[in-house]
Amino acid sequence: MAATAFPFQNKRSSSTPLLSMCVSPPAVILGSDNYQQMYCHLLCGLRCSASIDAIRAPYAVGLIRAIHLLESKWEQLCNDIEFGFLSSEFITDSSMREAVQELLGGPRPEIAKVIRGFCSKGKWEGVLRELWPEARYIACVTTGSMEQYYPKLRYYAGGIPILCGDYFSSECSVGININRLSPPESTSFVIIPTAAYFEFLPFRPETPLETNETVDISGVEIGELYEIVVTTYRGLYRYCLGDIVKVIGFYNSSPEVKFITRAPKNSSEIFTESDLMLAMENFQLMLNENEMGEVVEYAGYLELDSKQQHLVMFVEIINTCMDWTNCDCDFVNKCCHLIEGCLGSVYQVRKAGGSLGCLEIVIVRPGSFEGLAMVAMENGAPANQYKPPKIIRNLKLVSSLRKCVIASYCY
Repeated sequence: MAATAFPFQNKRSSSTPLLSMCVSPPAVILGSDNYQQMYCHLLCGLRCSASIDAIRAPYAVGLIRAIHLLESKWEQLCNDIEFGFLSSEFITDSSMREAVQELLGGPRPEIAKVIRGFCSKGKWEGVLRELWPEARYIACVTTGSMEQYYPKLRYYAGGIPILCGDYFSSECSVGININRLSPPESTSFVIIPTAAYFEFLPFRPETPLETNETVDISGVEIGELYEIVVTTYRGLYRYCLGDIVKVIGFYNSSPEVKFITRAPKNSSEIFTESDLMLAMENFQLMLNENEMGEVVEYAGYLELDSKQQHLVMFVEIINTCMDWTNCDCDFVNKCCHLIEGCLGSVYQVRKAGGSLGCLEIVIVRPGSFEGLAMVAMENGAPANQYKPPKIIRNLKLVSSLRKCVIASYCY
């Protein structure tokens, strides 16, 4: 899709060129400010809700961020629709503002009344179905690190089918999802043998950086893990994508794979994205048992500059009744023990051998990870490709999160 965070597809233009498939005008789709883009996409989508037949985004996190914006700005959005006018203080991009104001077509108090009627309740379950009743599906990537956001997206969807996309990388197309309605935990992809020349590098979690010989499509074995290596028509030669997949079968003679995790970048990395995801899933279960809030975002960082290397877990929690600045020590110890138990064999061996120090859990203020998104985009990351990091390697991001600490605990 175009550089956008929350495009709504117009059912009257599904056969027209890509930009015109979106309700939002080109000035919004091609804008440079992601926050203003999201706001204007929401505004255009709400104004034209009767003609929306699909909601699309590159990644599930983009939709979640947009819905959070709707939760915080619905009153302003209703005012804009009711009066048919955008404030120049809020939307500073003049071309974006003029294009959206033309689309609004003057005051629409009847539409604003319907939106207020739902949003004023403060209950957001099924918001996408309620505000866009003609939408037939939601399309976005929900696998890999996006799997974290799938339950929340399903909560917001209100029964609208969520379709996972195909397997694409920046370098080339990789695989086709032949069952788009599958939930992320059972989604698989059939490798496209003509998209590039594919090789598969055997991967062993206990020795992740061990050098192995690659095999081609005909040499893979069911049940084994591999890192995908591509040679593309555009000149990349034996390029490692960094994706670890598991072969679960064959479709005709082409391997059918399931995405597992991202490969370690270097020998100092002793945990994977999937390890952290499992740890946070179990941490969330513990919070649920005690009605202590919802984990909305998290990331792990291996602290190398302290007296002893140790894992730092940054966690953002909302809707919590707990005072994290004065937390029960026994509860924190249980949390740390639970998290460490999910971190894989490499971490366990290092910790048992004494080369790793205490796990540090850092609770940060709500909205802290949104600040990371702004930092990434200010440094050139495209808004439509942004994915919150699960493993932090950039010290600027660590510094940004350290400024938002509510409480910190070591175990």
